[in-house]
Amino acid sequence: MNIPIGPLVNGPPMPRFGIGTWRMGEHASAAQAEIAVIKAAIERGVTLIDTAEMYGDGGAEKVIGRAIAKTSDTPNTSNTSIAREKLYIVSKVYPHNASRKGTLAACERSLERLGTDYLDGYLLHWPGEHPIAETVDAFETLKAQGKIRSWGVSNFDVAEMRELVSVPNGNNVAINQVLYNLSRRNVEFDLLPWQRERGILTMAYSPIEQGRLLQSASLTSIAHDIGATPAQLAIAWLLQRPDVVVIPKTTHIARLEENLGALSLTLDAATLTALDAAFAPPQKRAPLAML
Repeated sequence: MNIPIGPLVNGPPMPRFGIGTWRMGEHASAAQAEIAVIKAAIERGVTLIDTAEMYGDGGAEKVIGRAIAKTSDTPNTSNTSIAREKLYIVSKVYPHNASRKGTLAACERSLERLGTDYLDGYLLHWPGEHPIAETVDAFETLKAQGKIRSWGVSNFDVAEMRELVSVPNGNNVAINQVLYNLSRRNVEFDLLPWQRERGILTMAYSPIEQGRLLQSASLTSIAHDIGATPAQLAIAWLLQRPDVVVIPKTTHIARLEENLGALSLTLDAATLTALDAAFAPPQKRAPLAML
């Protein structure tokens, strides 16, 4: 499977399509299905896995750890494993843990739950009470120790990004993960251009608005016209941008297969125009949205 790569100015090249794990690890009864879909994604060539210590209070990281372990304890799924160096695992630190000492400790806990020696990306989940300079210092320490390969932030708007790059080593930021989809385009007004100028990748979470976009009659009609599903069209629209990474989350293998179909879509000018008419680009600045 041909998954496009997004070059990082301050880190290893990043796959531009991956899987999210929000709401995973919350219920033991769902673990087998969650592990199965992660393994299925990997078997289909998806190597980017996004998670956070917040998700399931560490439970999502544990689920991922079980899914990527060389010997699976999961019945009725393939035991096919992949070398750790071929995976791209991103996790996030809670803002209340993001002091210098707290970030170092939180990273160690995430590594233990995931069963790995390093993270490919480590993000501050959203702006918090601890000085951003402390968090950056911790990130740089972890990077020097080989425990993370790159670092970034999540849910940072332009003002917060400007503050970030003003602190020592703050310009080493590689990623900002934000809510971005056809119905949430406010980031296009100033945040995306600002990041694009600096080579900072944008990770788009909730690319189908937790399923709500699939109810759009306009999206359904446009998708039908090009022989795609609404989910495929919404994901492909984001992938048209060479510096945007998309991380749809699902616990259903059939939905995973559908999402992967977006990788083979190329949207022509008429389709893009129709989408702009149905989901208008922003004409003025608005606060950064979060879910």
